[in-house]
Amino acid sequence: MGRLADMNFVWEDVFTQVPDIKWQGTSILRHPLSISTLENLRRFLDFVHIKYCLLRPYFQTVDYPLVSPQELLPSFESNLYEYQNLPGFSLVVFDRPIDYFQEIFQFDILHCVEDAFAASSGPASPFEPAIIQQNHDVFLSRLPKVHQDQFKETFDRHRITDILSYPGILPYILNMDRGHVMAKNSAGDFYNSGIYASFPSDLDSELKRFGLRIGRFKPGDNRLYELNRLFVYQYLMELYGFPITSERRTSAALFSRRLFKMGEDFLIRVLGQSDRTLTTLSSLTSNSLYPQLDKIALVSVAKSQKEQIKELRRRGFLLEHKEPAVILRVHYRQHKYDPQNVRRDRALSVTKQEIIHPLTGEAISSVNLIKDTSLMTFILNDIVKGEYTGRVKYKRNEIVENTDTHSKRLKFLYAWLRKHQRRIISYSDEFYTNVTKVLENYLLDPNLASEFEALHDLYHEVWEQYSYIQQARKIKFLEDIKAKYYKGQKLNNLQMLKKATQILTELKFDLVQYFESITEHAINLGERIISDPYLCKKYIQPPKDQLTDYGLQIRTYYGRLVSLIDDFKAIRRSRHRPARSRSTASN
Repeated sequence: MGRLADMNFVWEDVFTQVPDIKWQGTSILRHPLSISTLENLRRFLDFVHIKYCLLRPYFQTVDYPLVSPQELLPSFESNLYEYQNLPGFSLVVFDRPIDYFQEIFQFDILHCVEDAFAASSGPASPFEPAIIQQNHDVFLSRLPKVHQDQFKETFDRHRITDILSYPGILPYILNMDRGHVMAKNSAGDFYNSGIYASFPSDLDSELKRFGLRIGRFKPGDNRLYELNRLFVYQYLMELYGFPITSERRTSAALFSRRLFKMGEDFLIRVLGQSDRTLTTLSSLTSNSLYPQLDKIALVSVAKSQKEQIKELRRRGFLLEHKEPAVILRVHYRQHKYDPQNVRRDRALSVTKQEIIHPLTGEAISSVNLIKDTSLMTFILNDIVKGEYTGRVKYKRNEIVENTDTHSKRLKFLYAWLRKHQRRIISYSDEFYTNVTKVLENYLLDPNLASEFEALHDLYHEVWEQYSYIQQARKIKFLEDIKAKYYKGQKLNNLQMLKKATQILTELKFDLVQYFESITEHAINLGERIISDPYLCKKYIQPPKDQLTDYGLQIRTYYGRLVSLIDDFKAIRRSRHRPARSRSTASN
């Protein structure tokens, strides 16, 4: 395997040991003469985009903003800054020839010389200079004037539509507005087929259709739409790999949604100047509902991840130009909206993470970076100690820098708990115990009581978020118990009822901090357990004298569970009653 010579490694060396790609300077000399499958093109684009759009600016930009591993974990936050000096682009690839008039989006077409050859019944060479010049003219018409002379000098009489020319024209494409297009020629090979593309974005219709389908909207109900619009918008965007963000990424997400529904074979890739991440949506998936989604970024490796750094350095995967970093690809899986799941806002989860070797292109998935619970706990410790340096967006409208005051620490904690809510609910008992220990040591520190009293509203927000997570974790256990599975152990009917009774008993006392959604989940899950047809037929419906001791125990715990469900319903009624009572009293 290729190893990095740390002091001499430069961006031009990137992927120079990939077996089937030969580079000279900043150009590709040889690749398979044609690329005819979407999978092979995707691999080619990975190498080109990583080299020119991530690693080149990484080596050439002072204080390049590496991506934190946590930024690649759902749910995605909108980014704090737009790095205007960094590359950004959007690309759509069709696994078929262009049908210009019939296409459902606008772009300037580039013509493939090979297609003219195929259409000609005689010698085609007279057509070539005219086609090349026409393509140059189209390209120059969309290129800022400052770059035109250099383009003319570099590509005089060259075919810019050839896929082998793509690394050369990419720096110029990065200086254009809008997207670029690739498709197949008549021979079935990919070529550069268009520039200045506008991806259609019918956001209003898509948002409303999706909200109606998942039951968060009702026709003509303005109040319900107002309450749920932001949730539906965020969920829909996250299914396609983005937060609510720029027009470039929004249109790419919705265009991929439309193409996938149409049954197109396609690839869409976006690089945002704020997220510094190559996001790819494609039809290269067996999923019938959503396109394949992955992200590639230059990710920082925390110095506290000593074992990971040691292994990555040993195997040549670590970039140490400024601070430790790696090329990381993360694969995601989309989830259908499930109102019965306590994590119902979970649109995505990570299925795989791969680290890419900067010389050979080899990918390994054995090193855990983004789901490293020890790193998450380490960051949480730094936040409460006031030692964390960085930025966070608090409640979508305030940027908070560093944690040098308790006000900032509480805002960081609120944002951290919101970001990692699903993971804290789902991850191991060891991780959960470590998180609760750090949080409670800080939030319940008697020496800080006066500080927190002065920050009452912030303090209450953090406690509310923490309380929700504590209760939601119990609901997650109740979901597992209903499936007769708890902490790695299969349950029989009696064990299921015992565990469900225990969890609901604990949860009932937690409802001093009341969350309607938690109460609804608890009631729903409890009723589904006691409504189990086999359980009722075998143990509840028969007379007592026909039951064994085991059956009698089941009936006892069944009764306790019914009683607990009634208690939760009473709590729910009591929470809904005061508003009416106060209204009556005021009269």
